[in-house]
Amino acid sequence: MESPPYQLDIVADRADVDELGHISNLVFLRWVLDAATAHSFAAGWNHEAYRKLGAVWVVRRHELEYLRPVYAEDAVALVTWVDTWRGASSIRKTSIRAGGVEVARGSTLWAFVGLESGRPTRIPDDLKRDFQTPLVAAQTFDRT
Repeated sequence: MESPPYQLDIVADRADVDELGHISNLVFLRWVLDAATAHSFAAGWNHEAYRKLGAVWVVRRHELEYLRPVYAEDAVALVTWVDTWRGASSIRKTSIRAGGVEVARGSTLWAFVGLESGRPTRIPDDLKRDFQTPLVAAQTFDRT
């Protein structure tokens, strides 16, 4: 049950340039996380909603493939979707694009864990359902 893609548009920041003159690899990882969080917020699942539910997502594994460099002030599209749902985990895919070209792609294995137990817990059907509606990114993304 793949979710529709969600897109977050950003501009690469000069502060994220590394010693090679392009955006740092670590920033790509931050972008993957920012896209996932923005998608969750747009689906109605912010930090408070997860706390009320008593469970949160934690990363088990990230895979990133870097295809082309990105430079300061490049317009970047972060496109993400939930590829698969299984019991207490999901795999989220992310495509990072600049100038209409894919510059990196990622896959993240997320585990859904109980706040009190720290153990994996089954993902509720209503949470999965909330990610099935096509969502539009807000003009700004606030991590709070």
